Amino acid sequence: MAKRQMNRPAGMPSREQILEFIQSSDKPAGKREIAKAFGLKGQEKIGLKKLLKDMAEEGLIDGKKTAFHMMGGVPKVTVLRIVAIEDGEPVAEPDNWSPDAPGKPPRIVVKEMKGRGGKRAPALKRGDRVLARTEEADSGWVAYPMKKLPARTEGMMGVVEIDGGGKAWLAPVDKRIRQSAPIKDVGEAEAGQLVIAEPIGRSDRAGVKVIEVIGDPLAPKSFSLIAIAKHGIPHVFPEGVHAEAERAAQLRLSEEKREDLRHLPIVAIDPADARDHDDAIWAEPDGQGGFNALVAIADVSFYVRPGSALDKEARKRGNSVYFPDRVVPMLPEILSADVCSLREDEDRAAMACHLHICDKGKITDFRFTRAIVRIHHNIPYEDAQAAVDGGNPPEYLTNLWNAWHALADARANREPLDLDLPERRVLLNDRGQIEEIAVRERLDAHRVVEDFMIAANVAAAKALEAKTAPVVYRTHETPSREKLIALRDYMDTLGKKLALGQVVKPSLFNAMLADVEEESEKAQIMEAVLRSQMQAYYGPSNSGHFGLALDSYAHFTSPIRRYADLLIHRALVDAYKLEQPKPSGDLPDVSGLSDKDRASLQEIADQISQTERRAMEAERDTIDRYVAAWLSARVGQIFETRITGVQGFGFFATIVGLGGDGLVPVSTLGGEYFRHDEAAQTLVGVDSGTSYAPGDRLKLKLAEANSLTGALKFEPVDEEGNSLEQRGKRFDYQKRGRGGPKKGKYQSGKRGRPGNIRHQGRRK
Repeated sequence: MAKRQMNRPAGMPSREQILEFIQSSDKPAGKREIAKAFGLKGQEKIGLKKLLKDMAEEGLIDGKKTAFHMMGGVPKVTVLRIVAIEDGEPVAEPDNWSPDAPGKPPRIVVKEMKGRGGKRAPALKRGDRVLARTEEADSGWVAYPMKKLPARTEGMMGVVEIDGGGKAWLAPVDKRIRQSAPIKDVGEAEAGQLVIAEPIGRSDRAGVKVIEVIGDPLAPKSFSLIAIAKHGIPHVFPEGVHAEAERAAQLRLSEEKREDLRHLPIVAIDPADARDHDDAIWAEPDGQGGFNALVAIADVSFYVRPGSALDKEARKRGNSVYFPDRVVPMLPEILSADVCSLREDEDRAAMACHLHICDKGKITDFRFTRAIVRIHHNIPYEDAQAAVDGGNPPEYLTNLWNAWHALADARANREPLDLDLPERRVLLNDRGQIEEIAVRERLDAHRVVEDFMIAANVAAAKALEAKTAPVVYRTHETPSREKLIALRDYMDTLGKKLALGQVVKPSLFNAMLADVEEESEKAQIMEAVLRSQMQAYYGPSNSGHFGLALDSYAHFTSPIRRYADLLIHRALVDAYKLEQPKPSGDLPDVSGLSDKDRASLQEIADQISQTERRAMEAERDTIDRYVAAWLSARVGQIFETRITGVQGFGFFATIVGLGGDGLVPVSTLGGEYFRHDEAAQTLVGVDSGTSYAPGDRLKLKLAEANSLTGALKFEPVDEEGNSLEQRGKRFDYQKRGRGGPKKGKYQSGKRGRPGNIRHQGRRK
C-alpha cells in the first residue's frame, strides 16, 4: 500500500483519484490520510476540505473527516453486529448504521475468524460484535474480522417466562429483539420478574443465566433501569472517583484572583424539578439603548482536573442522562448537585461571560473571567413567566426580558431553522407512579434563557478562535444534496417547489413552512424537513451550525452535564491565562487542556458525540415505555392521531398532544389493494383512492400497548368507531427509485410480517 501512495501524483487530486484511494485503502481514509497520500500542504489542504464537502453533497462519499467511504457503502474498517447465521456463515450489519441513512443497512457475509497463532477461533453467533475489514465483492459485501469486541448488555435484559412444560425463557424488553432466549440457570428469579442475564456458552442454544434480579418490570423506576442496562450506560461511580470528588469539593476559591460578582442580582431560571443548576444570567441597560449582560456558568474545570480519576470517568460517561424518575450524572452528586451547582445565596465558582448587547441585539463585545458569584434567586420557568406576565416583575427580570427582546430581534434577522417540535414530559407522584404525561409548554422564559445561552456559546467559540486556540465545535452541517433532492422530490408530489439552485439556508425551509396554512399539511412538511436535516456532532473542525444559522458555535453553558463544555472551559482558561489552582495534594494542578487532550481532540469529540446519541436513545426509549404504560389501561379507546411515517407494510402514527409512535399494519386497512408510493411517502388504495401520508390526522383505535418494550399498535376505524374488515390479504407494493418504477407484492399474511407488538420496531 505504501508503494502505491508514493507513486501518486502530487497536487490536488481529482474526484476519481480520491474515490480510488478510498476504495483501495486498507485502513480508514480520512482527510489527513488523503492529504498525506497526495502530498498536500497548506492551502491545498483547505482546498481538499472543500472538495470533500462537495463530494459529500454530490452523494459520492459519506462519513466524517476521520473516515470517508463510498456513499451507500461501508467503511473499510468498522464495527459489525452479527444478525443471522445463514448456510453456516455469519451475516452482519454495520453496528452504527444511522436510521437516517438512505435504504436498508447492507447485509455483510463475515468470513471465518482466526484465533491466536492462526488457529480457528470459536464460531461467531448472533449478537456478537466484531471489528472487521470490509470489501465489496461481485456477490455483495464481505468482512474479515480483526477482533471480537466485548458483548453489550443490550438484549440481555428481559422478563422471566415459564412455558407449559416448565421451561424458563428470557422474554426481551427490547422491541428489536425477535426471539426469547432459553434460561439454563434461573437462580432466585421467579416468573414475571425483570432480570439481567448473560450468555452461558458461545451458541444461542447454550442459553443464558440470570445474574441479577431487578423485580417487578412494571414497578416505578424499572423503565429507566431497563434503558440503563440496555444501552450500557455507566451508572455506578468507582470508589476512587467518589473519594476524589470528596477531596475536590474541599478546594477553596481564591478571592483575590477571581472577579467578585456577588453584588449582582444574578438569577438561575430552570425547570421546577431541576437536579442541578449550570447557568445563571443578569443584564442591565447601558444607557445607550443596549445592555451589559452576564452569563455565569458553573466552573467545573476548577474541580475536575485533566487526567484525574474524575476526569476519566466524566469522559467515559460523556454527559448526564435524564429520566423521569432519576438522573445518571456525569459527575458525582457532591459536585453536580452541590458544590458546582449554582444554588441560591451560596458562594460559587463560576466562569463568567461578560457580553455587551447593542440596541439591535448583536453582541459587540465579550470577555471571560473566573469569578465568585452568589445567586440571587433560583426561579422556575413558570414562576419567572408569571412574574413578568403579572405586570409588576422585579427589576432584574424586567432587565432580562428587555435584553432578550433585543437578542430575539437579532435572532429573527438571522432566521435560524424554526421547527415547532413538542417535548413530552412525564410527571410522577411521590410513589413513582405516572401522574400525567403532557407536552411541555413553551414559554418566553424558556426563550430568554435559550437566547442568552446561545450568545455565550457563540462568544466562547469566537474568543478561542481569536487566540487560535483549540475549539470543540458543536457542528450542524448543511443538509446533504442527496437529502435535499429527496425532499425536493417529495415536495413535488404535494405540488410545491423547492429550488436547489440557490444557497441553502434555514430561511428557505422557514419560508416554505410559512406558506402552508393547512395544519395537517404543515405538520406533514415539517416532518419531511426534519428528516432532511443532518445530525449535530462535536468536532475540532468548524463547519458552522446550520440550524442556528451561525458560523461558529461551541457548547460552553452546561459543564456539569456535558463533557464538551468542560473542554471549552479548559481551553478558555489556557487561552486567556485565567486563574490556575494552587497545589492540592494528589489532584492535578492544571485546570486547562492537557497536552494529551490537545493531541486527541478528534477522538474525544467522536466519543462524546456517541455518548450523546446513546443518552438520547435511552431517554426516548424510557419516555416511550412510560407512554405505553400510561396507555395500557386505555386499550380499545379511540384517539386523535397524526401520521409520522409511511412504509410498505403500514404506517406509524402518534397520539396528538401525548406522543408515542405506534404501527398501523397495512392488513388492518380493509380489503382493497394499497400501493406504497415511496417518492410521495404515501399508501394509496387502488380502488377508492384513500391515501395515508405523513402529517395526516385521523382517529385510530389503540389495539395494543406494551409497556415493557414501549411499542404501540393502532387500528383504523370507520365512522361508527368499528375496526375495518380484513377482507384482503395481498397489497401492491410499488417502489420508485433512481432505476425507475419497480413493482412487487407485499403479502400481509406471510410469516414474520410486522404486526406482533413484541417484534415491531418503531421508526426512528
